[in-house]
Amino acid sequence: MVLVRALLLASLAGSVYAETGKLRLTGGISSVEGVAGGGITPWAVIGSQATDGENGVFAHASRLRTDDYGLTTLGVGIALKNTLELTLARQDLSAAPAQALNALGFNVNEGAHLKMDVLGVKLRVAGDAVLNSDTLMPQISVGMEVKRTQAGSIRPVLDFLGSKTSGTDLYVSATKLLLGERILLNSTLRYTNANQGGLLGFGASAPGQNSRSWYPEFSAVYLLRRDLAVGAEYRFMPNKLEALGQAAGLGSGLAQDDWKDIFIAWAPNKNLALAAAYVDLGRVVPGVTGARKQRGLYASAQVAY
Repeated sequence: MVLVRALLLASLAGSVYAETGKLRLTGGISSVEGVAGGGITPWAVIGSQATDGENGVFAHASRLRTDDYGLTTLGVGIALKNTLELTLARQDLSAAPAQALNALGFNVNEGAHLKMDVLGVKLRVAGDAVLNSDTLMPQISVGMEVKRTQAGSIRPVLDFLGSKTSGTDLYVSATKLLLGERILLNSTLRYTNANQGGLLGFGASAPGQNSRSWYPEFSAVYLLRRDLAVGAEYRFMPNKLEALGQAAGLGSGLAQDDWKDIFIAWAPNKNLALAAAYVDLGRVVPGVTGARKQRGLYASAQVAY
């Protein structure tokens, strides 16, 4: 991890930055896991303003607030020749509802937090979203997200559930820009066993599910004008813990629902992108939140060169 940080800092200090740049918003924004795309799902595009033959850098900060939880994400990334993207993000989830688990004999601290580091690698393998906008060929990328969770006083809960604190997601994304129609479509297939993206660990003890499976994710974006876009996303999520909760007499107390959002993104200039979204994460550990749907607002700012 130290080597990765050093690589990113060196790139920020000495890269040959993009001098031309992409069309605004066609490089996406930074997702909650740090990679270029929408707010909750990666796209095949490579982040930054770099086009072919250029290197670029980008950084972002985002904040999500739901009824019971708050998630802050900070991240940086580099893009090489519009082909390879390397990202590093840190998520910090305020998980105060977890104190309800103390009634079961755990010792969760007041104001508990879950933190997760996400190292992302994305490689464009075919197509170009902009240059192929007048053909049926999408841009296609493959990616990997290496995740490590720091659970603090919640760690004994994850151990009890049999959830590992590190895991790796693999994915393939296809992004199609219909420039004349001002529409961008994206589909992603993710191979994962992450609970709530990894913040609640990876997999579960039997009768929960520990193996990874493929889950689809979708985005649709309409460009109102060259600097303003609206869109929606849907991300199917694993539900690895619910069977374990049912066996323990918790009913659906450990169920996980799919994620979805609607968003608006604005790029006042080619180096800055701002986004706001209404997010519905469904039930997040309903056993400690009264099965309330976790809905709220998301805001993100990205600077790219």
